[in-house]
Amino acid sequence: MNKILVTGAAGFIGFHVAQNLLNKGHQVVGLDNMSDYYDVSLKQARLDKLTPTENFSFHKIDLADKATVEELFKQEAFDVVIHLAAQAGVRYSLNHPHKYMDANIIGTLNVLEGCRHTNIKHLLFASTSSVYGANTKMPFSVHDNVDHPVSLYAASKKATELMAHSYSHLYDTPVTGLRFFTVYGPWGRPDMAMFKFTKAILEDQPIDVYNHGNMLRDFTYVDDIVEGVVRMADILPVSNPDWSSENPDPGTSTAPYRIYNIGNNNPVKLMDMITVLEKAIGKEAQKNMMPIQPGDVPATYANIEDLTQACGFRPSTSIEQGIQNFVDWYREFYSC
Repeated sequence: MNKILVTGAAGFIGFHVAQNLLNKGHQVVGLDNMSDYYDVSLKQARLDKLTPTENFSFHKIDLADKATVEELFKQEAFDVVIHLAAQAGVRYSLNHPHKYMDANIIGTLNVLEGCRHTNIKHLLFASTSSVYGANTKMPFSVHDNVDHPVSLYAASKKATELMAHSYSHLYDTPVTGLRFFTVYGPWGRPDMAMFKFTKAILEDQPIDVYNHGNMLRDFTYVDDIVEGVVRMADILPVSNPDWSSENPDPGTSTAPYRIYNIGNNNPVKLMDMITVLEKAIGKEAQKNMMPIQPGDVPATYANIEDLTQACGFRPSTSIEQGIQNFVDWYREFYSC
């Protein structure tokens, strides 16, 4: 049994990861600042599902609070850290840039310092498909350069990848970064399209369809994301002996550092997703066709061959099954 810190444990993915680890018999320490970026009662409801479990404990902590984070690492002596806490959202970053610096940059720095001083066995951290930014070569590969983010959110997450690599290089800390692709499913985030569309359709409100519906997204069901995260927690990254400074591979390193995509490897048109959602709800959406928004990218598509080679897993949940599961959860949770 490992003692595992899950940051962002009251968040969408953090909740599911913590639940999976507890089911496997691990001791899980959850951390979250319970920010009001979206409905705090939903975060509390997730926590309420975790707290009755004997091997779970929770700390309400802001990762930007250096002294408190430092004390937590000293007291708990974690074996593994799964760092999922972040300020998410591309559009929100346009008007609230400082929140991304505090949560994503300062928060990650404090986690890295905690790992450094307590000699944890493995740090996994969440990155995002948004780091691919202006890249148009599909599918997105971890071996491609990602130096042209198109939102501050993406830039902040790329910065955390660079910070994590530097700590892995300097202190020989095993670090694995995981780029998530458009995660959805039960207990999802209210700021995400799947949640917003479902709420609007059920309330007979119109939905805003950006880029006139011509978006492609690698929608990835949350259980597939969690399976990838938990499998990779057991696989320590090692240095790449063939890494060359003359032709540097962005996905590997001479340090014990690796980056992986976790996506469905099957991009779906936004309009097709809406059609599946309408069928699951049993009602047609009123659609406001809108231009693409600043910071958005028109398509995401994950190359997951490195992930499959490393842990033998490929996401397999169909968009039809995943959406039906989400709609069923939404109706039950909100009694509608």
